[in-house]
Amino acid sequence: MHAFDVLGDPVRRRILELLAEGELSAGEVCAVIQREYGISQPAVSQHLRVLRDNGFATVRPQGARRLYAVNPRPLREVDEWLAGFRRFWAPALDALATELARGRRERRLHPPQDPTEEKP
Repeated sequence: MHAFDVLGDPVRRRILELLAEGELSAGEVCAVIQREYGISQPAVSQHLRVLRDNGFATVRPQGARRLYAVNPRPLREVDEWLAGFRRFWAPALDALATELARGRRERRLHPPQDPTEEKP
């Protein structure tokens, strides 16, 4: 399965977001996904399997539990592929950062006057 086929599903993207915060048990992932998407435990397990089988998640046993974590390698590969397209949005983001910095500098150098203060 291609990386974008894996990441194209909103449930799998949400699972990766959860795992990006730290290792979680299958039950913990399932509880959140069931609450947010209203899908069954077997459906959540299938999404976890797709993530694991395609290298986006790792799993390790801990007693009777299975702990899932993000595997960053395939995400780096997606990032490398996207690098060829960054030229379309990077200049606009750089310009925005410049304008934000300019605004902060201007406010620092010329703080707004408090209208309740008396003017000399």
